[in-house]
Order: sequence, then structure tokens, then C-alpha cells
Amino acid sequence: MNRLSTPAAATPFTTPWGTFDLTRYPEDPRERLRAWDAADEYLLRHLAGEADSAAGAATDLTGRTVAVLGDRWGALTTALAAHGPIQISDSHLGRRATRANLARAGAAPDAARLLTTQDTPPERIDVLLVRVPKSLALLEDQLHRLAPALHPGSVVVGTGMVTEIHTSTLRLFERILGPTRTSLAVRKARLILCTPDPALDPGPNPWPHTYALPDDIGPASGHLVVNHAGTFCAEHLDIGTRFFLGHLPTAAPGARVVDLGCGNGVVGTATALASPGAELVFIDESHQAVASAEATFRANLGPDVPAEFLTADALAEGTVAPGSVDLVLNNPPFHSHQATTDATSWRMFTGARRALRPGGELWVVGNRHLGYHVKLRRLFGNCRLVAGNPKFVVLKAVKR
Repeated sequence: MNRLSTPAAATPFTTPWGTFDLTRYPEDPRERLRAWDAADEYLLRHLAGEADSAAGAATDLTGRTVAVLGDRWGALTTALAAHGPIQISDSHLGRRATRANLARAGAAPDAARLLTTQDTPPERIDVLLVRVPKSLALLEDQLHRLAPALHPGSVVVGTGMVTEIHTSTLRLFERILGPTRTSLAVRKARLILCTPDPALDPGPNPWPHTYALPDDIGPASGHLVVNHAGTFCAEHLDIGTRFFLGHLPTAAPGARVVDLGCGNGVVGTATALASPGAELVFIDESHQAVASAEATFRANLGPDVPAEFLTADALAEGTVAPGSVDLVLNNPPFHSHQATTDATSWRMFTGARRALRPGGELWVVGNRHLGYHVKLRRLFGNCRLVAGNPKFVVLKAVKR
């Protein structure tokens, strides 16, 4: 494939199938994090029969159904585009990056089929490539969903950095798919080599998981939370959200409220319970999270209360109309996979300012040490401390 124009943030990715200029999404010329790593390289070299420590013949991909699970920024999908891979991803940003990287590589628009983790899996998979996710629960859920599509001749190869692959990771492959072994480490990356056993009975998929909230957190006390696998704090209420729930504002009837980075939707659901008539919009870049938020909201407010559920890049242009929102509630993440970064929070704050009407408010909860008040003052010209404890603060910024 021919390389087209190369953005400043692109980094060349050399593979047995060619060299590709890849970027994360959204593209940022100041971005120093690559869209690929040694784990992606190792897996592709293994498929081509070039990885000495996982010695073996090249894997024939011709005419075979190739599924790629958890491809973070489309590196694997782009490299294998000539084989029509099916990408399965939880990340809206990752899917956007994949489309951009495929286009930059000169691939046809239909070169790859992009599915979400909530979509119906393929009926048959001949080659399953797994980029091990940070969430063991998400891996468990997806292996359960994909296992019926495998057959005795299927090739299953996982990959990740050595810090991402643990004994528990290998046990999941072994319990759900079949006998599993690992390769030697190369450049701090490792492969997982699994032989599917269709006769294996892994038991039922335990996801989604439902639990009741505690009784001392305001309007949401005792209500149900539904978590699909991979959603933040899927087993229990995290302490930051718990603190936020004790200090949420009440929205007026007809007010448009956005639960930004909604996760399982408990913050927006609590607001809806306390503010009848408010119009709730739940937004997250994770398909699993948005599905969780919708399930949580419906479990507590029924099928007829109107609400929107959007998988999107925060409040970037095109998500909601500028000046159309009265209140944004936000518990921003400060990790992107294994990297600590404030890029996501800054994008959320700038998007919130664009979406808010004059007089609209952004309420943020965060770890005290992250210093969000500095960013909010720079962006909004104001920031007030609503509540705080030794670990967390709740901040409010008003659009003037």
C-alpha cells in the first residue's frame, strides 16, 4: 500500500506487510505516544514466521476469516488490511484512528470490517488475534463471546507487553478457549499461543454484572447499577464517584444535562432521579460504558423516560450543538491504556465549554493532586471549590 500525506504526529510502523504511518486519535502534532508498540510488532512478525522466539511456519491468512480483538489504534488492522480483517473494539477513539490509518495507507473503504464489543460477533473465525486489554473482565467477556466462532483449526494468538500479561490472563485463555502457552519475551513483549478446544465448556458468561448502590449516597441510594465488562469499577462504586454523588447539583425541569465520560451512568442516573424533567445525555468513548449507562438508567427510570446515549469523542465538535447544554457532570480519566496523561481531561473541559450555554456549569470531581482548578480557571476564567476531602475535590466552573 502506498503511504499518503503524513501528519506530524505519525510514526512509521515497519511490518512484514509494509511500512505504515500511524497516528492515535485525535491527531495531535505534539503527541509523543506512538500508535503501536513492540507487542504489535511481535505478533505480526510471528504471523509472518519471522519471530525467532516463537519459531514456526508463517500463518497462511489467504481466504481465512481474520478477527482482531482490542487493536488499540488500528496498527494490526492496518497492517493486515489486504486480508480483510474484522476488528472488534470497545473504543470509539480507536475506531476513528483505525479508519484514519487505513485511509492514510491507501486501503479501500471496505478493506476492514469494524465491529464494536457490543456487536454480534462473526459466526466463524479462522485466525483470532488478541491485543490483551487492560481490563481482565473485558477479556473474559469477549473470549466468551468469540469462543463459539472458533473451530479446531483456528489459530489464536494474543499479544501484550510483559507488564500486561499475567498468570490470570493465561488462565482465562485456558479456561475459555483451550490449552495455552506463552512465548519468550522480546523487547518486553510476549505472545500468548492458544489451541482452541471447541469441546471445552467454560460455563456461562458472567457479564454484565449488577449490584445495588449503598444507602448513604443521596437520591441514588439503594438503586441498581448495571456494568458491562470493562466499565470502570464494575464490581463496586468507586470512591471518587461516591464523593461526587454526595454533592451533585439539582437540575431544573427541562435543563439539558450531560454525564460526560459516563461510565456505568450512575452520576447521570442519580441526577435524573433527583431532577424530574431534566433531559439527560450520557456520553463515553467506550461502547461497553454507554451500554452500561443505558442499562443502569433504564433499570431505575423505566423504558419511557427520554434520554440520549452517545458513543463519542467527549464533547468534541459534532457531538452536541454548541451552546445547547445547561449542566455538564464529569469525572475525567487520567490514563490512556498504560500512559498517564491530561489530554483527555483537557479535551473534555474544552468540549464542555463549547457545549454549554452562557451561564451553564461544568461540575468536575477529581483527585486533589491533579490540579484541575488550574485548567478550569484558564479555560473558563473562574473555578469554585464546591467540596473537598483529603483525596478528592468537586469543582464548578461557569461559562460567562
